[in-house]
Amino acid sequence: MSTLVALNNQLHQSIRVNIQAAEIQGSHLNMVPVVLSEFLKLAVQFPIVLTKDKDTGRFNCVALFGFQAGENLFITHNQWNSLYLPLQIRRQPFFLGKSEHDESQFVICIDTGSKSIQPENADASVNTAIFDVDGKETAYLKNIKSILAELVNGEEPTQAFITTLASLKLLQPMQLEITFASGESTRIEGLYTINEEHLNRLSTTDINSLHTQGYLSFIYTMMTSIGHIYGLIDKKNKRLAGN
Repeated sequence: MSTLVALNNQLHQSIRVNIQAAEIQGSHLNMVPVVLSEFLKLAVQFPIVLTKDKDTGRFNCVALFGFQAGENLFITHNQWNSLYLPLQIRRQPFFLGKSEHDESQFVICIDTGSKSIQPENADASVNTAIFDVDGKETAYLKNIKSILAELVNGEEPTQAFITTLASLKLLQPMQLEITFASGESTRIEGLYTINEEHLNRLSTTDINSLHTQGYLSFIYTMMTSIGHIYGLIDKKNKRLAGN
């Protein structure tokens, strides 16, 4: 159970974080939200698609790890097997919360209920300190802060990108029916991608506008990343075969 509290260099000076245990908390996730700044790194291995909130109608960009809820095909032997870890995975067990005194300000919170939290006397070779003996931030915490900053700073540009795609009718539902080597089949619903036909029909003015905003490269990155669906199918086939 998550227990989020504001990070404090006195209260939390002695605890350590098992980074591998923190990252493995994503083993039950088949997708996570992502921001534009990590698209190029994600596109090396993950399909980048969109999901739509049924209640609000809001779209979100996500990296896909598996074909069904709870399935992460990038976890093998309780470890991530990927060249890049999405920011939402790397920031565990830290979160950003609103300040009690000023809601326009963010504070770093830590999930003290996370299994990755270790006591002061934990093995330093596999567990990392948050603060040093003087209560100052370690290099590890400074890196976590940069990750959280990238996430919060990336929310608005990513939503602006999505809004532009929707306004130009460049989003379409993905139609995927996959039969695996075992004979098991699945139908993928609720995911969206770029409508290439509509993209090719855009006016020169719209294309120039997308280029000026820097959106064309993100669009093509998303389109290229869809090819990693075949990699996911291969991973699924190997898992079904017991490999």
